[in-house]
Amino acid sequence: MKKLTLTAVLLAATGLAGMAHADKLDDIIASGTLRCAVVLDFPPMGMRDANNAPEGFDVDYCNDLAKALGVTAEIVETPFPERIPALMSGRVDVGVASTSDTLERAKTVGFSIPYFAFEMAVTSNDAAGIKSYDDMKGHTVGAVAGTYEAIALEQQVTAWGEGEFRPYQTQADVFLALSQGQLDATVSTSTVAMANVKTGNFPGISVVGKAPFDTDYVALFTNRDEYGLINYLNLFVNQQIRTGRYAELYEKWVGGALPALTVPNAYR
Repeated sequence: MKKLTLTAVLLAATGLAGMAHADKLDDIIASGTLRCAVVLDFPPMGMRDANNAPEGFDVDYCNDLAKALGVTAEIVETPFPERIPALMSGRVDVGVASTSDTLERAKTVGFSIPYFAFEMAVTSNDAAGIKSYDDMKGHTVGAVAGTYEAIALEQQVTAWGEGEFRPYQTQADVFLALSQGQLDATVSTSTVAMANVKTGNFPGISVVGKAPFDTDYVALFTNRDEYGLINYLNLFVNQQIRTGRYAELYEKWVGGALPALTVPNAYR
C-alpha cells in the first residue's frame, strides 16, 4: 500500500512538472531580446534622428527596461492603430507606445501602472481664425485614429452637431493636413503639439490653447494573462520614478514641470 501511494505521488509530481512552463518574462530573458512596440512619428516620445535611428522618451524607456532585464532592446516601429495588433500577432513583447489605459483596451491587453501623463492642446491653422477649443465648432478637425484625443474629439463634433471630424493614420499626416489647410484644427498632446510647431516643418500653424479633456494617463502593455511580466512592469515603472530616472528622461525630452502619475483621491 505504501509503495502504491509513493508511486502515485511520484507520478503526480512528474505530471505537474511536465505541465510547468516558462512565462513571457522567462521567455524574454532566455531570448536575450526585448521587442518593444514604439510609435516613431510622435515626438518627443518617439521619432528618428538625423541618421534615421529611433530616439525619444519611449525609446529610452524601452532601452531602460531591456537593461533592467539584462537583454538587448529591439525597437519595432508601430503606427498608432497597429500597437495592439502587433502584440496580439506576436511581433512584439511589450508596448512602450504612449498607450492610454482605457477599459476597452484592457479587455484585450494587460496594462502596467501609468508611466507618463499627457495634457491636451489645440493646434490650428492660422488662417482658420481658431483661438480656443470652443472656436473649433463648425470647423473641419482631425486626429490620429484610435487615440484618446481622436475618440474624444469625434464625440465632441457629434455633440456640437456641426463641423467634420477626419481620422488619420499618423501624427505626421495630421500636422501636414493642418499645415496645408485640409484641417482647421486638431487636438493632440501638448508635448506633441509644441514639438511639431517647433520643428518648422509645418508652417502656418500655432498652438492656441488647452483642450478640456481629462489627463491622458498612458501605460506599458503586454498580453493580459502574463501576470509575471505585468508585475515586473509595474515594479519597473515604480523604480523609474523613485530612482529619479523618470524625471531625468522628462527633462531630457520634454522639460518643464514634471506631471504626477497618480489620479487624485484614487491612488496613494
